[in-house]
Amino acid sequence: MPLYKTITVDELTKVFIWKVEESFDWLSKNVELSDHCSNRVHGMKSEIHRRGFMSIRHLMAEAGYTDHDLYYDDHGKPHLKDDKYISITHSFNFTAIIISNKDVGIDIEKQRNKILKIANKFTPLDEYHTLANEEALIRKLTIVWGAKESVYKILAQPGVGFLQHINVTDFDFDDAKTTTHVRYNGIDGWFDVEFLEFENFTCVYAMPSIKKGT
Repeated sequence: MPLYKTITVDELTKVFIWKVEESFDWLSKNVELSDHCSNRVHGMKSEIHRRGFMSIRHLMAEAGYTDHDLYYDDHGKPHLKDDKYISITHSFNFTAIIISNKDVGIDIEKQRNKILKIANKFTPLDEYHTLANEEALIRKLTIVWGAKESVYKILAQPGVGFLQHINVTDFDFDDAKTTTHVRYNGIDGWFDVEFLEFENFTCVYAMPSIKKGT
């Protein structure tokens, strides 16, 4: 399956999502990797990670880029050579990128019971007592985690704590958006967050807020 979904966030920001169903060989055809990325993909032991890695290069092609347009800084954050911003994510058989003229972050997560066991490490669990059932709790926690992960990717600063420094404003599922506030090491900023759900996965993306928090 080729491109799964394209989202036009605004005139300068687009999200591209791929559902990985092809073989590694198919995904590798006509894709020329940089030496750095070639070493990375051939060092991966997981076949789904290797296929996901190559599918991201197809997403970049959809946006008009090649692997040679991409580089990583000392914190492992990806950048584009034309000074646009990019963020990359991979979860099981879905991959996604977001490209914009402003700093952006994106995360895809599979909705799993596992998140219940780690929730208290990234959010105060007592805030979720009104949710109707476990399925709703898993969905909401996955969105909150994705929001924090997306903002963390924007900041790319070691030491930022999901529980201590990143706060997600409460939201309803139908909102499909929320805001996130970060206070850490001189940073005091708000981020706009949007999310969508498909096939038991959650995709969340974030960018600096155009207005200060409410």
